[in-house]
Amino acid sequence: MIDKICLFLTEKIKNEMPEVDGQRAEIINYGLHLLIGELPKNIIILGIAYLLGVFKYTLLTVILLMPYRLSSGGFHLKTHIGCILGTTLMYCGIAKISYYIIFYNQILKYIICLSVWIFGMIMIYLYAPADTENVPIVSKKERKQKKNLSYIFLTMALLTACVIPNNEISNILILSYFVQTITITKLAYKLTKNKYGYILYENHNITQNT
Repeated sequence: MIDKICLFLTEKIKNEMPEVDGQRAEIINYGLHLLIGELPKNIIILGIAYLLGVFKYTLLTVILLMPYRLSSGGFHLKTHIGCILGTTLMYCGIAKISYYIIFYNQILKYIICLSVWIFGMIMIYLYAPADTENVPIVSKKERKQKKNLSYIFLTMALLTACVIPNNEISNILILSYFVQTITITKLAYKLTKNKYGYILYENHNITQNT
């Protein structure tokens, strides 16, 4: 149903805007999928969070992770159901787990934060911004900006996690930024059958030029 709606809207935009070519139409169609598909998905996620008694912390997880997720990227699951299940598990799971973890040893907490930071910095250097074949990020300027923002958001979040007195928020920052970092890795892309869009774009251009 969502596919048909997005396709209809894309065709309507193409008819009214002759300058929109095939490649731009694909990007518009993908953007419409995100826009239309995100609303019911978020309603379902927050509904489940409410039933689990972690509505506030799930919403907080979404808000706190958003800057890093937007800048670093990550894989996308192929189906709407898979996306809903995966996103629900991620946000509600992190919120639920964060409620039960208590670091009685502050030094241990610092070591975990440092480990997540080192892992994140390496993965950002190697893979961020992790795009998809549907919407490749090919601009070198944009890629550099997103990579730099990823470094900044990761560092700020983990520093905050170290000093903030609220245990749940601290745990949310540590866990969510660790999980998000995993979503940009080559292994995660391989397991979910995703491909980095900019690599496909570059390989396509090389093939055309040879």
